[in-house]
Amino acid sequence: MPGKSKAQQKAAGAALSAKRGETPKSELKGASKQMVESMSEKQLAEFASTKRKGKPQHVSK
Repeated sequence: MPGKSKAQQKAAGAALSAKRGETPKSELKGASKQMVESMSEKQLAEFASTKRKGKPQHVSK
């Protein structure tokens, strides 16, 4: 499933970095903190690799 917004893509990228051990998990905030625990590395990579062109900054509920 691709990321639906730029913010979601950034959060997935931060969570992926922590999952791989490149960034300490203590530096994560908000959604990325939840993503690192609940998603696999493959899922995070898929979210983070989504093209940004044409994506809204945030998705309204």
